[in-house]
Amino acid sequence: MKVANLNLEGNVFLAPMAGVTDIIFRKICRKMGADLCFTEMVSAKALYYGSENTEELMKVSDEEKYAAVQMFGSEPDIMAKACEKFNVDDKISIIDINMGCPAPKIVKNGEGSALMKEPKQAYEIVRAVKKVANKPVTVKFRKGFDEDNINAVEFAKVIESAGADMITVHGRTRAQMYEGKADLDIIKAVKEAVSIPVIGNGDIISGESAIRMLEYTNCDGLMIARGAMGNPWIFREVKSALNSKEIIKPTPIEKINMCILHYKEAVKYYGENKAVREMRKNIAWYIKSLKNCTDVKCMVNSEESSSKVISILEDYRKNFD
Repeated sequence: MKVANLNLEGNVFLAPMAGVTDIIFRKICRKMGADLCFTEMVSAKALYYGSENTEELMKVSDEEKYAAVQMFGSEPDIMAKACEKFNVDDKISIIDINMGCPAPKIVKNGEGSALMKEPKQAYEIVRAVKKVANKPVTVKFRKGFDEDNINAVEFAKVIESAGADMITVHGRTRAQMYEGKADLDIIKAVKEAVSIPVIGNGDIISGESAIRMLEYTNCDGLMIARGAMGNPWIFREVKSALNSKEIIKPTPIEKINMCILHYKEAVKYYGENKAVREMRKNIAWYIKSLKNCTDVKCMVNSEESSSKVISILEDYRKNFD
């Protein structure tokens, strides 16, 4: 897939998700077939003021090769200044601007999906970033702010006129958060209204739903979010479906093995204390719906030792031999 002057390996992407798409999970998803992975969103203002914690979020591993970084903010000059950090990093291939995050703490600052109510401000942000960026600039936004303000088509035209190289549309309003069904009609309407590539996002949880998104909306690519949590195999499944190949679902043992691998990598990268805390949610996602998973989650959540957690998972794996 081509985005401006950048040739990507394909058109199936891992969405930016706070607390999920860290350097370890992105590396796993790339190995499972994701063509491009987005970092957790980073604050342009924090980058501007030199936050080490924020810069950590945009690190890309050698195995990952390259990634897209997503930033959020509401001040054009600061957003543009933050691009200096991205311009000098060869492993960052795309600069994505978040205009869809529904989190209250983001919206109350006029950032994320709040920008859908301020198209002129959104325009100025994209223009400012485009002037300084030496990489493709993309924007992710939603169907609208709420049911009374559904403006994705008009907003897309504004973003395109500002110079964006690609847009991603999540087919829900900000008011919906992550509830209800994603609206494929709005993604289709956006695709018909602009000439830049449009990526469809929302409810892609299987090969079948991926095909439905592409065929119904005629979008140029897919972005997978919650469907990948604890399920990096979703990329293998989608690729197989798109290429009319047999879909192979992961076995319980494969799920637990991947969980253990992810856990060990987290301990190696983050250290004992942080990894033990951060990986609890990932373990829950990996073993969801497996036999006795609730009991295992309770045991894991009460442990402070990584070796004990791994031992619990290894014992749990024996149930599926």
